[in-house]
Amino acid sequence: MDMTWPNENWHPIGDISDIPLRGARCVKTPQGKIAVFRTAENEVFAIEDHCPHKGGPLSQGIVHAKAVTCPLHNWVISLETGKALGADQGEVRTIPIRNEDGALFIALESLLMAAE
Repeated sequence: MDMTWPNENWHPIGDISDIPLRGARCVKTPQGKIAVFRTAENEVFAIEDHCPHKGGPLSQGIVHAKAVTCPLHNWVISLETGKALGADQGEVRTIPIRNEDGALFIALESLLMAAE
């Protein structure tokens, strides 16, 4: 199994079965916590684990379709783009994630580049 894509180093973070349907788990990185979400359709997304509004823990929010609702003030964040939906404005970084037969990998280098 090839674990690299051009310009990315992929790091294993677990298995999709570790995340409940419509749920999330956190991954701690040197650049901060990443929330990894699993939708009802078994799609996976990774974004920073803080709401752009007041820093609420998005990993504790409600997952619906391809979005998560922050548990603090009900902001809805797109899991695909990291942007607030509706009238709210703001965004969080998205992190590239791969699902290879249930094994999940994230590209930590994208966090490093964004932090520079």
